[in-house]
Amino acid sequence: MACAISATNKRVSTPSAAFAMAGLNVSVAFFFLVVGVCQVLRQLSKRLLSPGAYGCLARELAGSLQLCMSCLELRMLVEIGPWGGGFGPDVVLTLLFLLFVVHEASFDGASANPTVSLQEFLLLESNLAATAAKLLAQGAGTGMGWAVTKLYWSWELTHFHLIQNMIALECSSSIHTSLHHAAFVEGTCSFLFHLVLLKLRQSHPMFQVPALAMTVTFLTFTAGPFTGAFFNPALATATTFHCSGNSFWDYIQVYWLGPLAGMLAALLLYQGNIPRLFQKNLLYSQKSKYKIPKARVAAHVEGDEPWQKRKGENSSSEPCA
Repeated sequence: MACAISATNKRVSTPSAAFAMAGLNVSVAFFFLVVGVCQVLRQLSKRLLSPGAYGCLARELAGSLQLCMSCLELRMLVEIGPWGGGFGPDVVLTLLFLLFVVHEASFDGASANPTVSLQEFLLLESNLAATAAKLLAQGAGTGMGWAVTKLYWSWELTHFHLIQNMIALECSSSIHTSLHHAAFVEGTCSFLFHLVLLKLRQSHPMFQVPALAMTVTFLTFTAGPFTGAFFNPALATATTFHCSGNSFWDYIQVYWLGPLAGMLAALLLYQGNIPRLFQKNLLYSQKSKYKIPKARVAAHVEGDEPWQKRKGENSSSEPCA
């Protein structure tokens, strides 16, 4: 059977390569178009909406729309490209790295990821209303991205899209391992991603963006065969929850509870505490090697209280009106 497939591939290698290159060019053009349209949406929203509404709603919606459409097209290349186009995983991984760099550079501060928004909430960087608005915008953006991409595929501009439409009615689950192992894989990916994100959050974008892109590419290459390596609940909901093979609760455990647990573990390991829930540092002690008189310590604490209060209020207040 394998020999027959190999011989067939040899006989059609030339036209197949031409079709594959044409299909790949269309996909790259689609990526550029998606980024350009979403960038226009961001600029228009920034001019027409208040800063709060833009930051909590429009920016997250545009980022999630851009991320979902790009990832769906890239996932289609991953599934069909090796046997329908003849190119290997190196092409897809290179595209993933470049796409993530472009996304990070164009998102204008949006996360397009519910676990990142919840992390900001737990770090007192965003209040409850702002976080809820971001989550709603991310859900709406990924839902719109799925609908628009399905419409784009229906035009069948390439043979990849033709094959995609043929197999779309029988899409199968991205979970190719046991349920507990899948949840562990998604949780581990989320843990490593958030740990790198926390470590680099104060770094210059010139170093932060490539490092995050390399992290995402490595995690996708490593964990992709087991769960698809989403570690983004909104993206996973839009792209794989409708597929057969697992129940809705199975998907919730793997693609929501797993990444949330990984984010909490990364935050606790990095901070030693979760500021929104408790202030006591459970992992790291900050003892001074110099003895300070008690009177000076009391004065220092009293003088810092108003500043800390003001700092907490500023960091947690993010109006969405």
